[in-house]
Amino acid sequence: MEDEVTTDLANSRRGFSVGHVVFAAVMIALGILGLLKGDFAPIWQPSPKNIPAQEVVIYLCALVSLLCGIGLLWQRTVAVAARVLLIYLLVWLLLFRVFRIFVAPTAQDSWSGFGETAVMVAGAWVLYAWFAADRDRQYVGFATGGIGLRAARILYGLALVIFGVAHFNYLKDTATLVPAWLPWPVVWAFFFGCAFIVAGAAIIIGLCARVAAALSALQIGLFTVVVWVPVVAKGSNAFQWSEFLISVAVTAGAWVVADSYQQKLRIKN
Repeated sequence: MEDEVTTDLANSRRGFSVGHVVFAAVMIALGILGLLKGDFAPIWQPSPKNIPAQEVVIYLCALVSLLCGIGLLWQRTVAVAARVLLIYLLVWLLLFRVFRIFVAPTAQDSWSGFGETAVMVAGAWVLYAWFAADRDRQYVGFATGGIGLRAARILYGLALVIFGVAHFNYLKDTATLVPAWLPWPVVWAFFFGCAFIVAGAAIIIGLCARVAAALSALQIGLFTVVVWVPVVAKGSNAFQWSEFLISVAVTAGAWVVADSYQQKLRIKN
């Protein structure tokens, strides 16, 4: 059976997409931040406590992020970097984010943390599906090519649904983030929550998925620029800086997923 999937694989052989480069730059920045602070970067917070050799783990995670980010920018190392980064992010997602859901399944923070990390995993997975070496395609074909892309997109769609639900669970808090020059902040918070859920569902079922991915990435990016950039420009506390960095990281992951719909490639499954 021949299945038509949308991907930027052909372009990836000639060069990297803008989303790819931004994602790599964000991973480099997170790695540098982790090394400078001696702590897990904001996107990984809340971080695991009382783990063995915690300081070693912190610096190891920062180095993985830094080196993989650099590796993503070189054609000869991009396949290895994408593979290592995907494994690293999947381990983090399963061990710490999924675990928190089991510990506190009714807490929105548990689900939001899962969603943020899931977007990063989806971005890394798209890059791995694009650049996987022949050996990868032979032995782990389920994670590469069209199958890998679909899995990454579904994971991204689930994250969008979680973000949308969070808008309703924290409707008043979200409304306070709407810029003052926009009227009816609660209405906007409600609208964007609905937009996330609709986009996530569209991507999961594959209905108008290209448009949904592009608009959701634009929405996340606009939220970063319109909400968090003015906040940090005025001078912000540690929490606001953390939220800004998380928003930048999620924007980068969303951008990569949106890029994966830019060109059609026929893959036989």
